[in-house]
Amino acid sequence: MAETITIRTDEETEHALDALTGEGISRSAAIRQAVIHAAERRERAAQLRRAVLAMDIPDGDWTEGGGRLGAMVRARSDLAAGDLRLLYLAWPL
Repeated sequence: MAETITIRTDEETEHALDALTGEGISRSAAIRQAVIHAAERRERAAQLRRAVLAMDIPDGDWTEGGGRLGAMVRARSDLAAGDLRLLYLAWPL
């Protein structure tokens, strides 16, 4: 049996719900879809983070590719430290 979830809305939430229900979708269905999509995005971000952290990056003997490699190493270090801002770029709109 499905459980009931109650939320308190504000202007921002109402605006989002208006956008999500604009095509005749019920508020309940829109909220359900939004929750599922948020969970899927979070799971994809976690998978991407694990994949990046699992990459074998040898020390030394690197050739800088126009300064890009250093940025990639910093990005990987940021992810390892818990900075997830980079993952927002991988999320679909």
